[in-house]
Amino acid sequence: MSERTTSSSWAIGIVNALEMGGVDCRTLFSELGLDYAALGDADARFPQDGMTRLWERAVQLSGNPAIGLNMASVVRPASFHVVGYAAMSSRNLKEGFARLVRYQRIIAEGADLSFRPVDDGYGLILAIHGDRLAPARQSAEASLAYTLAFCRWMTGRPLQPREVRFQGEPPADLAPYRQVFQAPLRFNAEHYALIFERADLELPLPSANESLAQLHDRFAGEYLARFSGSRVTHQVRQVLCRLLPQGEPKRDAVAQSLHLSQRTLQRRLQEEGTSFQHLLDDTRRELAIQYLAQPNLTLLEISYLLGFADPSNFFRAFRRWFDTTPGEYRAKL
Repeated sequence: MSERTTSSSWAIGIVNALEMGGVDCRTLFSELGLDYAALGDADARFPQDGMTRLWERAVQLSGNPAIGLNMASVVRPASFHVVGYAAMSSRNLKEGFARLVRYQRIIAEGADLSFRPVDDGYGLILAIHGDRLAPARQSAEASLAYTLAFCRWMTGRPLQPREVRFQGEPPADLAPYRQVFQAPLRFNAEHYALIFERADLELPLPSANESLAQLHDRFAGEYLARFSGSRVTHQVRQVLCRLLPQGEPKRDAVAQSLHLSQRTLQRRLQEEGTSFQHLLDDTRRELAIQYLAQPNLTLLEISYLLGFADPSNFFRAFRRWFDTTPGEYRAKL
């Protein structure tokens, strides 16, 4: 199956953040079977699950579950690959966020970003996906911390979000979160998100440059086209996420929404080392982990959100995925 990957640019940022926290990343990369030397190659990519293991081991070694917040201290546009420069040359943060969403996969395929108006403001909404491993919360926290610090750096102002939202329970020590975000924090939220005042995102950026923005758009578009190639896996996952709450998606409906014939869809997925059924199962498994982290959702609601007509089918699938029941899994969370 085609693995999700993370750019070396973003991986360097993670390494810098971990080393600030006293973690010896060169040794850790070797332990995890990751290529430390590849960090110097701008086109290198690292497997998503490898990055998840990196976060998990770093937390164990440092004893600091908030180590992801160190990303706020290692800000440089290059961490966002060409996307960082495209955002900088945008007219304002609103336009910069639109570019960030458009080119997100260049930085890391494990994250899905969306940007939309919310309650008289704007929300940058983040979802982190794993491949075989559930994503580390440090990965999401690092993304939020870095993005906010980058916005402050671009604007030259101490930008304060209206609210910062986190999935899952609040940590035992909130002090580092308050220090980094300097904004109201909300836990057990539906999504990870930065919520901004409308006016803050519509102020002109000091680095705005229309011709440079167009140039970076071209570079980013070319990179994305080269990198994506024929990868239809990511597009199928997105369609499945959208369709699942309406019931189990059928292959023909997914093919139709991608303007492909069923036969072409099947062939393209086969070329990428996967199948429609495998992707459906995989997407449900990932979403199940995310939904169970939200205490406001009942197991019955989660079952329907995952497109299971009968909750007993959800329980059977969950036991096959994790060798435990959804209730036991949630209790451990």
